[in-house]
Amino acid sequence: MKAGLRAAVWMGSAALAVAALAGEEWTPLFNGKDLEGWKATGGKWTVEDGCLLGQQDNGKVGDLWTTKEFDNFELRFTYKVVWPANSGIWYRGTSYQFDILKYKSPLAYSGSLYCPACRTTFIFVNLDESLENRDGWNEGRVYANGDHLIHWLNGKQVGECHDKTGAKGKIGIQIHGGDFGGGMKIFLKKIELRPLKEGDPPPKTPEAS
Repeated sequence: MKAGLRAAVWMGSAALAVAALAGEEWTPLFNGKDLEGWKATGGKWTVEDGCLLGQQDNGKVGDLWTTKEFDNFELRFTYKVVWPANSGIWYRGTSYQFDILKYKSPLAYSGSLYCPACRTTFIFVNLDESLENRDGWNEGRVYANGDHLIHWLNGKQVGECHDKTGAKGKIGIQIHGGDFGGGMKIFLKKIELRPLKEGDPPPKTPEAS
């Protein structure tokens, strides 16, 4: 093998190794097969065609929680929803939620940061409904490091804040209670997390998954 070709092969192998290491930083929270690592506290949760499916059960609220707790991390997930719906991804327990909804008062769309302990309900809101593909798949992303929180929806930053309501807790998926005609569903085909060290900066532009 010529020297130039050997160098090219080595460089290609090195690039693949780097890519593999970067990929290993993300830990799947959903294995695509069953609910291992999760525990339900209401709602109907199944796995269909490699997707995690959550449905309302008799109009009652239901949550599905990881069995582990996390503090500083980046979280990304791919979802689609059968509307009308009100759902979301909890993090640090019930401290915060990446909301998945269409809310009227106050006006808020998916990607808004819901904080039950806050007097304003939302810490920040997404006012651009067009960021979400309401008929297909979307990618949500959360950066949570110390009190620094950021949400992205489909690669667009929705909001950023500093808040000390919660520092650690489980990741959860919510099916909101109420009358949604019995047809509310949320599908997730990927939920991944990578831990952060305190002070690790957020990505300027989150890479495509």
